[in-house]
Order: sequence, then C-alpha cells, then structure tokens
Amino acid sequence: MAKRLLIVAHAPSPNTAAMRDAVLAGARHPDVSGIDIDARSPFDTGPDEVMAADGIILLTTENLGYMAGAMKDFFDRTYYPVLEEKQGLPCALIIRAGHDGTGTRRGLDTILTGLRWKQVQDPLICKGDWDEAFLAACEETGLTLAAGLEAGIF
Repeated sequence: MAKRLLIVAHAPSPNTAAMRDAVLAGARHPDVSGIDIDARSPFDTGPDEVMAADGIILLTTENLGYMAGAMKDFFDRTYYPVLEEKQGLPCALIIRAGHDGTGTRRGLDTILTGLRWKQVQDPLICKGDWDEAFLAACEETGLTLAAGLEAGIF
C-alpha cells in the first residue's frame, strides 16, 4: 500500500509558489515510488488529511515575525482532532523568512512539540532576499521526506 506525503504550503506569492513546486518536484523524483503526494493550502487542509498522512511537509511564510495566519489557522483546526492519533508523525519545516525566521521557528517548534511530531531534519529557513538556491533546498526536502517514507526510515 502506498504511503501518503502531505504537503501543506502557504504560497501567496510567485516565489513561495515556486518553493512549493520545488518541494513537489523532489517528492515526485523518478527514483522514488509508492508515495502518494497530497499538496494543499493550509485553508484546504484539515484533520482528515493529516490522519491519512504518513509524513508531512509544512511550508509557511514569516509574517510579522511569526508563521502565516493561514498556517496558524490550519493548526487551530487540526491540533486536537489529531493529537492522540498522529504522535510521531515525520515532518519537515520550510520557512520563507524576510528576516531571520526565529519567531516562526519557535512558534512551529512549540506546536510540533505539543503534537509530538518528529522533525526528521533541521528546519529549512530561506531568509533574506530571494535566492534561486532556495528552490534546490526545497526540492531536496521533498525528496528526503518521500525517499525516507519509501524506505521505511521515517
């Protein structure tokens, strides 16, 4: 049975949409098979999608030193319904930060600690001015999660 990788991406700009698309490209790498990809906006993601996931990638912008309101809304709606059932869910964070991303990371770390989800890599914080190198790092994150799920190491 295929494993499901859920990608919850708040992508309000062309640059963040390109980051989301790079994550998808990595997750769909031809060397990885047996992974169903479900990519959604935080507004279109709820407890049912999280319950069906074997792994999750969260991509958010940093807004006013914190995660985007869309991502916070996602957690507000899903936290308690998935709390007991999805402990240990492998996850990765991608933050598009105009500044340093520390407030966003701190907020997400707090939520993920409460959920007891397992971050399988250090958060990817794409900070400062736009850099095309962000896309390769996002693609690598998608590939890492998909390959890890396929191999059964996450």
